[in-house]
Amino acid sequence: MTADPLIDRLDVTAYTVPTEAPEADAGLAWHETTVVVVEARSGRSTGLGWTYAPADAGSVAGDLLRPAVVGRSPLDIAGVYEAMGHAAHTAGRPGLVARAVSAVDIALWDLKARLLGLPLARLIGAVRETVPVYASGGFLTYHDTHLASQLGGWVHGQGIERVKIKIGEARGRAVEHDLRRVGHARDAIGPHAELYVDAGGAYTRKQAVRVGHTAAEHGVGWFEEPVPADDPEGLRIVRDLVVCDVAAGGHGSVLSDFARLTPVVDCLQANATHCGGLTVWLRAAALAEAMGLEISGQGAPHAHAHAAACVPNLRHLEWFHDHARIESTLFAGALDPTGGSVRPGASGEPGHGMSFRHQTAAPYRVL
Repeated sequence: MTADPLIDRLDVTAYTVPTEAPEADAGLAWHETTVVVVEARSGRSTGLGWTYAPADAGSVAGDLLRPAVVGRSPLDIAGVYEAMGHAAHTAGRPGLVARAVSAVDIALWDLKARLLGLPLARLIGAVRETVPVYASGGFLTYHDTHLASQLGGWVHGQGIERVKIKIGEARGRAVEHDLRRVGHARDAIGPHAELYVDAGGAYTRKQAVRVGHTAAEHGVGWFEEPVPADDPEGLRIVRDLVVCDVAAGGHGSVLSDFARLTPVVDCLQANATHCGGLTVWLRAAALAEAMGLEISGQGAPHAHAHAAACVPNLRHLEWFHDHARIESTLFAGALDPTGGSVRPGASGEPGHGMSFRHQTAAPYRVL
């Protein structure tokens, strides 16, 4: 019997990339984005994982998690995941540590698929060939012309007929301006494309209900985090009183976060680069399915695409402008969302099909 391959090395780096223009949502404004990159090596094979987080998450991966990972079999991802959990116990699992675990876990799934010579969707077990996406941006810093250009480019240029914008300006204290932007977005995309909004948890419960009623008049069908995700009762109230589907979960760090949300949302969100990697993302999808809900992948589209093809209750995957731009620049093998869907694994490349462009990324390196 041939011995299992072992993880020889875990290389961790981080890169800070300027945005094309200043970006903001209801809670944060930024002009650069940091991506932490993990490369798990076994012999000549390398698995690639990443998360969007401060460079300190890279230090966590290198200092805290590496000893728990190196020397183990990459075929036993569940076991390595548990070992990382034990290593991270005293440091506190949610937040920054969860993002470090996520990057390592994604790298291990990629490595396992590469060692077995399979596209990741084949390894997990695909239920669909295509994954529907929605384009996401519409930052609060965008003026009307910029907003219309971005949304119109997606809908009329690329044929992506689902788009999302940010609302919740001034932490919910500029509702009239938010609703004016919603109307402007509808004008830009026309009457038939789907329009989504993300409030970033900015509103009070009653504010969110009022905004939801007016947004529905503009054909908004998706209301993301109308109130903070740590207010499940508020989410339930808004869900029950508005026509728009209420969604939350993109900032969940552990599986119990999603268990608290499934009873109070119309669609569960989960971000594999936040919640513990594809291991937890797939568990969150199963949890949603058990509750009769669909799941939507939030952000980091190429980290999710293959796993998204493998869950029967998928609604769609967020093609987030900031992350998609970084992934198509710093990685080779990016998918094309034109037409509103992607086909992970269609090229036959093993793993998730992405490889890291070290030379391109070098000028942005911060760790």
